[in-house]
Amino acid sequence: MASGSNKKAYPLRINADVLAAMQRWADDELRSLNAQIEFVLRDALVKSKRVKLVEKVVTELELLDDHKKDEAEKD
Repeated sequence: MASGSNKKAYPLRINADVLAAMQRWADDELRSLNAQIEFVLRDALVKSKRVKLVEKVVTELELLDDHKKDEAEKD
């Protein structure tokens, strides 16, 4: 799972209060709202061991072996 030019637009339905809190957090971290949401999602994926951190600066994630098998079976 790589980032960068491999980004895909996705419509998101989200509670207004959650969105406002994410916007405040993004402002505190000097990120765009989109970048903040992506940061939080990536962090959750790494912490749940669904992907591994490829670089210290989180620009790219890689599926762990057991999840690669699951993804391959879906295709």
